[in-house]
Amino acid sequence: MFNIGDKIVYPMHGAGEIVAIEEREILGNVHNYYIMKLPINNLKVMVPVKNAEEVGVRKISDVQTMKNVLETLSSREEISMPKNWNRRYRFNLDKIKSGDLTEIADVVKCLENLDRQKSLSTGERKILTEARQIIISEMALVFDKKVEEITKLIDDAIFG
Repeated sequence: MFNIGDKIVYPMHGAGEIVAIEEREILGNVHNYYIMKLPINNLKVMVPVKNAEEVGVRKISDVQTMKNVLETLSSREEISMPKNWNRRYRFNLDKIKSGDLTEIADVVKCLENLDRQKSLSTGERKILTEARQIIISEMALVFDKKVEEITKLIDDAIFG
């Protein structure tokens, strides 16, 4: 169980800090929820305490892991992806759902490269935005920097 003040990652949403643990009634059922504040857009997310482990909630990564993510983003190594956009979409979505930061960084890098070659579909653009936000939110907490600084750091790694 996590506590108020813990910095955690909620897969598919990103990282944030637990600002409260509250009991809420939703659809007639009373459950405890972590109230998590994300650094991006000061968004608040409710995470059911009883499902936290099941959905992959974890403590934020360490500095070395984040440095490895930046190395992945700056690597010029080509990663093969399916050519068909529908398969590519599912392939990338599965990588994001894994919660593995290196996999998510691969998604960002590949879709950014693809976007430079041709415009991304709406679905792929949404996946790219979500993947970037997941990395940015966690990196902002790990490095204790503003979202804008982390965004620049990531852009420099990808496009530098």
